[in-house]
Amino acid sequence: MLRSAITASSTLTSAAATAAAATSSNATRQFHAIVMGPPGGGKGTISSWLVRDFQFKHLSSGDLLRKQIAQGTELGRVANEYIKKGALVPDSHVLGMVLAELASLDPEERWLLDGFPRSLEQAKELDAAYKIHAVINLDVPHEEITERIKHRHVHIPSGRVYHTIYNPPKQAGLDDVTNEPLTQREDDKEEAVRARLVKYSAITQPLVHYYQQRGTLHNFPGTESKVIYPEVAKYLKAVIPPA
Repeated sequence: MLRSAITASSTLTSAAATAAAATSSNATRQFHAIVMGPPGGGKGTISSWLVRDFQFKHLSSGDLLRKQIAQGTELGRVANEYIKKGALVPDSHVLGMVLAELASLDPEERWLLDGFPRSLEQAKELDAAYKIHAVINLDVPHEEITERIKHRHVHIPSGRVYHTIYNPPKQAGLDDVTNEPLTQREDDKEEAVRARLVKYSAITQPLVHYYQQRGTLHNFPGTESKVIYPEVAKYLKAVIPPA
């Protein structure tokens, strides 16, 4: 069992108290957002632009888990066991971790959650602790994502990434610098990409419906991040309180 520091129930109580105090004194400055989007849909790119242009504190559940693993915390050790088996870290562990991170922030901080919540239960627990002002849903067609990812190849030792259509190597199948063979990751193969997208849709559909009912979901359709982002920015400029 994880200790109380990462237990969802105790963290939720603390987070709710922090949020309530902040709401009364900093309501004009606060803005809490969530960004949703399929894997390979440009969520990371758009999040980085939002941080640049709107001074959000970007909190990725994946990054937080990797930080816990690197630091060798109790949660990190537990999470690593699940990850090594190819399993998802249980919702309760991720919930406690994210709420603890949010509670540690300055109450005036604007934040953007990425990769969380990933279930209806997490969404409801988050709503119990914090007011969510906007859910940004990047609606990128799955066929576009599949085409984008299935042409991706990497040079494993350096991490250099190539795309056979948009950014091809000088010599097919070989790294530009070392002339060593390129590899297509198993996760980037078409069958794996399609399976991942089907799983994503099954997980997120209840969340989309939930946030639609609450009036906080805003869809931004498109196939390219540089085309979608101006629409996201235009919307946020209209709803975010001035600093």
